[in-house]
Amino acid sequence: SLEQSISHQTRKYDYDLVVIGGGSGGLACSKEAAQLGQKVAVLDYVEASVRGTTWGLGGTCVNVGCIPKKLMHQAALLGTAVKDAKKYGWKIPEPVSHDWATMSQAVQNHVKSLNWGHRVQLQDRKVKYLNMKGSLVDEHTIRGMNAKGKEMTVTARNVVIATGGRPKYPTHVPGALEFGISMMKWPHVGLECAGFLTGIGLDTTVMVRSIALRGFDQQMSRLVTDYMEAYGTRFSWDAVPKKVEKLPSGLLQVTWTDTQSKQEHQDAFNTVLWAVGRAPETKTLNLKQVGVELNEDTGKVIVAADERTSMSNIFAIGDIAQGRPELTPTAIKAGKLLARRLAGHSSQLMNYDNVPTTVFTPLEYGCVGLSEEEAERRCGKENVEVYHAFYKPLEFTVAERDAGQCYIKVVCEGHGDQRVLGLHFTGPNAGEVTQGFALGLQCGFTYAQLRDTVGIHPTCAEELTKINITKRSGLDATVTGC
Repeated sequence: SLEQSISHQTRKYDYDLVVIGGGSGGLACSKEAAQLGQKVAVLDYVEASVRGTTWGLGGTCVNVGCIPKKLMHQAALLGTAVKDAKKYGWKIPEPVSHDWATMSQAVQNHVKSLNWGHRVQLQDRKVKYLNMKGSLVDEHTIRGMNAKGKEMTVTARNVVIATGGRPKYPTHVPGALEFGISMMKWPHVGLECAGFLTGIGLDTTVMVRSIALRGFDQQMSRLVTDYMEAYGTRFSWDAVPKKVEKLPSGLLQVTWTDTQSKQEHQDAFNTVLWAVGRAPETKTLNLKQVGVELNEDTGKVIVAADERTSMSNIFAIGDIAQGRPELTPTAIKAGKLLARRLAGHSSQLMNYDNVPTTVFTPLEYGCVGLSEEEAERRCGKENVEVYHAFYKPLEFTVAERDAGQCYIKVVCEGHGDQRVLGLHFTGPNAGEVTQGFALGLQCGFTYAQLRDTVGIHPTCAEELTKINITKRSGLDATVTGC
């Protein structure tokens, strides 16, 4: 019978599925597979950073990414709220100060509880957790090595690579490795960090080589950085770092070149943080030798639409996979869907189109779908209609805060039903606003349907349902009235 033949296949291997990497994607995939009756093991091992930092199970997002970042962003928002509170009648004794150690400890305690939660979930789902560094011996054999150098091997019918990435240092810049600390992932994480550090009262400068938020809509990006500059974050634009030196005082002197004027500049800082991207963790996996093809430029694993690599039983999900968005929710969803396909429960593929995302800068920016530039590139400028508005959140009025950068933009097809191609929002709670509209984009909603939607008053999100001025018209897009 079919069942007997399947169990016979399984007996050939120790596991139905071995997942290398215990981050968002790997954990989601392994738990789903186990729930569907597969015998599963996960290998996870955190190599110490250059500064000797390690962390527990759960990957980048939980330990050193989205979770601690959003909590520290919240700390900074509360600082702004304290300033606003006085205008709203709260009597707050001066001076208000922030204690880094208290926040840091609280954030770390939360992260540790998440590490523990992940271990418990793996046990509950009967997933074997191996705290070992995994590499491939052949397409069905995985070598694991623990912290003491002790090795073991396991075999698996299918293998999922979900090892993500680690921060890069610009090793061509003298002093970068010795004196710097490194940081998470995308162009936006550097800005997010600069934002919350400014917000809790630290003097922060962002050095930008060319543009901020590469890959995002550039008009929206400028609003985000304009707000940050008004908020107190300093920017050095068109700057390329040359070297970092330690001064006798213990401060770090950074030398950089202005790419426009070609002049050299210097300044001293307590801390230098590199946010120059992440490199995929493929080097030690022995992938090439086993026949798994990598992208020569990025070092990421080349995958098909079903996450399959060049080897038919080896798959890759999350940040390690070439051309995939470096986002936790896409890795989780792709992992679950892959597990269902491998267990024969479904044939559904991950849809990577219209993935919403939010940048948690002091003024948050949420978007889903195409940027204005990308829409014009795909459809031609004449075939794109952009509706936009500058609005003032009600909370900003009494607080007497400048809302000059609070802006919404809806990018539509210029003809027919004017299908919405992209939606962009800067303002409070951008993630909460964008999440709801992502469903609309997934369903292919039109400008008329957006206008037919009744708003919730008084909110920032309702401004999207009232949007009626096109960029092409050249009319003032400032919202008036309540």
